[in-house]
Amino acid sequence: MSKKIFAAIKPLLKSLVVFGLILTLVLGNASSALAARSGGRIGGGSFRVPSRSYSVPNGGYRAPVGGGYYAPGGGFGFPFLLPFFGFGGGFGSLFSILIFLVIANFLVKSIRSASNGGEISSYNNPKVSVARVQVGLLANARELQPELNELALTADTGSATGRAQVLQESTLALLRHPEYWVYGGTQSQQTNLEAAEAKFNQLALTERSKFTKETLSNFNSQLTEGSSTTQTLVSDKGGELLATETAGEYIVVTIVVGATGKLELPTINNSDELNQALQMIGGLSSERLLAMEILWTPQAEGDTLTADDLMAGYPDLKLV
Repeated sequence: MSKKIFAAIKPLLKSLVVFGLILTLVLGNASSALAARSGGRIGGGSFRVPSRSYSVPNGGYRAPVGGGYYAPGGGFGFPFLLPFFGFGGGFGSLFSILIFLVIANFLVKSIRSASNGGEISSYNNPKVSVARVQVGLLANARELQPELNELALTADTGSATGRAQVLQESTLALLRHPEYWVYGGTQSQQTNLEAAEAKFNQLALTERSKFTKETLSNFNSQLTEGSSTTQTLVSDKGGELLATETAGEYIVVTIVVGATGKLELPTINNSDELNQALQMIGGLSSERLLAMEILWTPQAEGDTLTADDLMAGYPDLKLV
C-alpha cells in the first residue's frame, strides 16, 4: 500500500525538487542584482516661471479742446472726424478712409484686450523640454568619480547660475573622457509646464531607485554625506568570474534636465551622437534651465557595478 502511495506522489516530489532548485537560482541571482550600490546626486531647481505683469490699456476717453474725444490708444475719435465727413470730392473720400482705419484700429485693440487673459495663461504654462542623457563608462575612468564628488561638495545648487555651472562642469568631465565611453542613451520630450515637473520627477526617481543608498547628495544646497567606503561585491559564476568581467567594471552617469523651449536630443547610435547630446544639454543657459539632476553610480569607494548590474539596471543603453 505504501509503495503505491509513494509511486503516486513521486512525480509531485520531483516537481517540488525542480521548483526548489529554480527558486534557489533565481534568489541567488536576485541577491546579486540587488546588492548594495551607492550613488551620488547633484541637483536642484523648480518648475516655476516668474509671472509677467500686464497693465490693461487705458480705455477711458479724454475730451480735448474743441468738444471731440480721443479713441483708446491715442487715435482720433469719431466726433472729431465726422464734421469733415461729406465735404466735397476727394476730401470727403479721404476722411472716409481715415474713419475706416480708426474703426479697424479700435476693433483690433478691443479684441486684444478681450483675449489678454488667454495670453497670460499661455505665458504661465509655456512649453518645457524634459531630457535625459546617460553614459556608461569603463571603470578605468576613475578620475571621473573624484571630479563629480568635488562638484557635489562645492556646487551652488541653490541658484540658477550655480546649477547651470554644475551642469556645464559635469558634461565637460564626461566630454574629457570619450575613450572610456561604452554605452549611451537619450530621452527627450516637450510638454507644457504643468506636466513637465511630473515627467522630470519620474525620470529622476527612476534613476535614484537603482541606488541602495545615496552616499553623497547636494540638492538645493542641502549637502548630505554617507559612508565613503562600502564592501566590494563580486558576481560569482560557479566560483569563477567571466573572462570579460572584473569587479567594478562600469560607471554610469545620468543627467536629467527641465528647460524652457525646445531641446531635442539625438538618438544615440555612436560616440559622435553622444558627444552632440552632451554638448547640447551642457550648453543650456541659466535663463532656460529650470531644474537639473546629475546622478552617478558607484559613488562610494570600493563599490562596484558589474556587467550584469548594468544589463539589469540600464537595459535601454546602446553600445557606442
